[in-house]
Amino acid sequence: MIRDQIMANFPSVPKTISIFLLCYLITFLFDLAYADPPYKLCSDVRGYVENSTFQKNLQSLLDSLPSNASVSKLYNNSAGNEPDRVYGLYMCLDYVTNETCHNCINTAHLDIVRICPNSTESVVWEETCQLRYSDVKFYGELNMADNIALANKENVSDPKKFEYTVKEKLSELAKRAAYNVSAKMYATGDVQFEDKVIYALVQCTKDLSGDDCDKCLQHAIEDVLREFYFSIGARLLSRSCYLRYELYAFYNGATEASISSSPNNKGDGRGWWITILTVVSACLAILLLGSCFYLAMRKRNKKGRNPKAEEYPYISLASIHAATDKFSDSNKLGEGGFGPVYKYFQWLDLKSGFLKGVLSDGKEVAIKRLSSCSEQGSEEFTNEVLLIMKLQHKNLVRLLGFCVEGEEKLLVYEYLPNSSLNVFLFDSEKRAQLDWSRRVNIVSGIARGILYLHEDSRLQIIHRDLKASNVLLDSDMNPKISDFGMARIFAGSEGQANTTTIVGTYGYMAPEYAMEGVYSVKSDVYGFGVLLLEIITGRRNASFHPIKRVPSLVTYAWKLWHDGKGLELLDPLLLDSCDPHEFLRYLHIGLLCVQEDAYDRPTMSSAVVMLKSETVTLSQPEKPAFTTGRFTDHYTETAAGNSSINGLTVSNVMPR
Repeated sequence: MIRDQIMANFPSVPKTISIFLLCYLITFLFDLAYADPPYKLCSDVRGYVENSTFQKNLQSLLDSLPSNASVSKLYNNSAGNEPDRVYGLYMCLDYVTNETCHNCINTAHLDIVRICPNSTESVVWEETCQLRYSDVKFYGELNMADNIALANKENVSDPKKFEYTVKEKLSELAKRAAYNVSAKMYATGDVQFEDKVIYALVQCTKDLSGDDCDKCLQHAIEDVLREFYFSIGARLLSRSCYLRYELYAFYNGATEASISSSPNNKGDGRGWWITILTVVSACLAILLLGSCFYLAMRKRNKKGRNPKAEEYPYISLASIHAATDKFSDSNKLGEGGFGPVYKYFQWLDLKSGFLKGVLSDGKEVAIKRLSSCSEQGSEEFTNEVLLIMKLQHKNLVRLLGFCVEGEEKLLVYEYLPNSSLNVFLFDSEKRAQLDWSRRVNIVSGIARGILYLHEDSRLQIIHRDLKASNVLLDSDMNPKISDFGMARIFAGSEGQANTTTIVGTYGYMAPEYAMEGVYSVKSDVYGFGVLLLEIITGRRNASFHPIKRVPSLVTYAWKLWHDGKGLELLDPLLLDSCDPHEFLRYLHIGLLCVQEDAYDRPTMSSAVVMLKSETVTLSQPEKPAFTTGRFTDHYTETAAGNSSINGLTVSNVMPR
């Protein structure tokens, strides 16, 4: 209809010009109907060259973010190697759905390269999310520079009183978000002001400490109220935090338009009708243009496209044969519980499924060849791989692609050069590379990875085989949990389950699981506790009894701690780098995690808080299970001298 009106007024206008006018009209209507996102901060100091390695790394990083946004509202990752490495982070407002988050990040990743061309450092804010990248690592660093304040144009009648009320409420929410662990760096609330209600929201990126979150929000409050203390609504955009307040419950789905139409609204309603007509016109125009664009793209993409490759990163068996020299032993990295693992130096195009050649930076990828005796069908295997690929976290090994052809089932994932934790931890020479700060970082990373599986992903996943050989180390010695072959997924309100098949590794299995087949999130907490004790002492739990004539490291640690001799367990290699009080605190936390009664063990969220804050009071641990029986070890531990790449496989989904 809009296009017909244009053509009626300009009958001689060529088709291309009419399309241009239509686009101009749509842009004009957008300006009327909405605010002006995206907002931006683009670096004009440093720039990258077109078709450079940096640009390719940036595009790879940005393309990976929308899929993660479907399962996590905050995520950071990097791509490439120095000096062309790119670091990225996004944050969605916590009140939006995962679908909204996905759509917002999808828009942001397209906008950021459009409105900040050739910038090596940029930030964009959409309506409900923000996206940031840089050539310099910024995770965990507070940045309050160049904050952007935005405000509603309408003013309040008593600005000083309004400012005081808003500031008090925002300050209260800032403290709650920063220091209340359960708030997870996010808080909302409302406060009465005369005959109205002020609704407010604050949020920090979760890589910040509580103190830095509070600093960021307090600075943001000052910035926004200094400039817009008289406005009925405002928001502050910062690299590290976000705040907003309005006279309507925006975080509950209300809009400014909805309050304008309320019975208490004073006015003749003409503004409301203009808004309706504007929005409707914009929607019709968008629908028309979007339909034309969709049909054109669909027609163009029909030719030469592999439908299977469009749905997921499928890799042909021929490509993998070529890349591994048909699984030559010369490429073999190690043997895991589900088959050999190979690496190769070619980069696979995961969308089209063929070899592109050798990257100039020697990009390495690992391939896992699953045992052919698996009872899983190809369709079931494919569905589960796709499920695992959505569960991405910086402390989980990243699955990149897979292949199912005939009897072959293969997985392709990132290659981690430092192998597994057990290679370093249980070797007297290599263990010297793990000073106290590195061990603390490894423990914290493992805890965050398990917490993601238990609480922060859209599915609740129980790993069931946490151990040192299933924790891999990247080039910076950061930990990544691997091998989901024994994992189980809980649906809805399920809290625990039973199994008649006990699988796992002796020494790491919780007593209720080893003895009765009962497993829950607390089973993983037990495994984490054992792993924590091994990391801080440098001693292997399962092979401890021949040395001290006690069943395990867990038993001996509890005995020494109970007798006030916990420092005897301190790894001698840590004497110069470890604070004895901090060591005893970590020992205490480990013992809380391995208590015999699963109910007494903390959740992983509580464990993360204990590790992060020295002010949290720790309860007295009950004794661990004094297990003396023998259980079949599902895995054969790799000797310290024989490194093994990760054993990432797929999870077995519990019936819903």
